Formats: sequence, structure tokens, C-alpha cells
Amino acid sequence: MPQIRLEKVGKDYFQEQSKQVFHAVQEVDLTIEQGEFVFITGSSGAGKSTLLQLLSCQMPPTSGAVFLDGVNVTALPLRQQERRRMIFGYVPQLSSLVRKKTIEENLLPVAVLGPGRSRGAGERIEKALGLVGMSKALHRYPVELSQGECRRVELARAILNNPQILALDELTANLDEDTAWDLFYFLEQVNHNGTTVIMASHAKNFVNLMRRRVITLVDGRIFGDVQKGRYGDVM
Repeated sequence: MPQIRLEKVGKDYFQEQSKQVFHAVQEVDLTIEQGEFVFITGSSGAGKSTLLQLLSCQMPPTSGAVFLDGVNVTALPLRQQERRRMIFGYVPQLSSLVRKKTIEENLLPVAVLGPGRSRGAGERIEKALGLVGMSKALHRYPVELSQGECRRVELARAILNNPQILALDELTANLDEDTAWDLFYFLEQVNHNGTTVIMASHAKNFVNLMRRRVITLVDGRIFGDVQKGRYGDVM
């Protein structure tokens, strides 16, 4: 079962306007074990989304190394990195659903990703949508759905291929409380079944009530890492 480990990981961006380098993540050492439920918290611009993308191998670090089960993923050829990335289900902060495609058409490219997965793709799409309460959305378009329904669809896409790790960026942002609780309850069930859940979140109330591992970022550095923590805990 995959363990994620970051060693002295940093991620820099060049800001064209200011002509300066922005250090989004700096010298992060972090280990996440299989089956954990982890919240990544911090103010806007603290580096939450960048750290989540590094943890889920969505982007390479500028410095340091990312390990999956002891294998340095950053040192692998690109094709092997892509194969390793298939153990993740990822939901970005901003919706990536294509407006002019049906929900089925949006999910199909993920359903057929990987050897032998074309077979039964339709059935798996229907099952994933059913699990998040969106079974009737198959032939609808994103523009016909509410924001909460679109986030459910993106979660369905993330769980399509039974990933071992879910990486979720502000999944419940701007959702009503009932919808957010439904999603958190679903994620608790998924985690109970052994899936690692890593979630970047501003949802202070939910983080405080769930009392899971809470990692707090400040200026791209880990400022707190607390088991059964609350939002903003540092020790």
C-alpha cells in the first residue's frame, strides 16, 4: 500500500510581472501513510494547492524528491511517472469539466485510462455517479448542473478507477452546508475502506468537527502537523 514521502521538496514559480521567483513550497519534509485522512490548511497563497499537486505527483518539484513506497518518482522517466500517477484520484480547485460535453463524455477519458480499462467503462461511470448521488446526470451537461452537483461529478471522476489515494483541492468550497456534509460523509466511508484522503481546505468548521490529521502551511512551509487536530493547530 503506497506511502507518500517528500524530502526537502520545494516548488518555485517565476512571476512575469514582478520578474521575481515566488517560492510556493519550501523545503517540505512530510510522510503520509496509506489509509490516513489528512487536511492541508492555511491562508490563501500559503501553498496548499501546490503542496497537494506535489503530493499527488501532478507536477514535479523544483527541488527535493517525491517518493511513493520508497521509489523516487521524480527520478523516473516521464512514462513511468504517468503510470505511478494512476494510483491517485485528483480533483482540482477549479472545475475542469468541459461545458460542451455531457457528463458521460467528461468521465469517459478517465474511465478508459490504462491497460484493459476500456472494457466495462460505461458501467463504472454509472456506478461512480451513483455513489455520489448523481446517477441521473449521465447525459446532462455541466451548465445544467449546480456548483455542488458539478463537484460531485468531479469526485465521481476521481473515484472511477478505484484509486488508492484521493487528492482533493477545496472540494466543498462555496457549497451549501448540507451538500458539503454529504461529501464529507462519503469521504469518511471511502477512507474507512482504506483509501488515503488528502484534502486542501478552508472549511474550518468541518476540519474542527472531523478531528483528523491537520497540516498547516505558512508561506510554503509546514508550520503545524497535528494528529486529531483542529484548523490552525501548530502543536
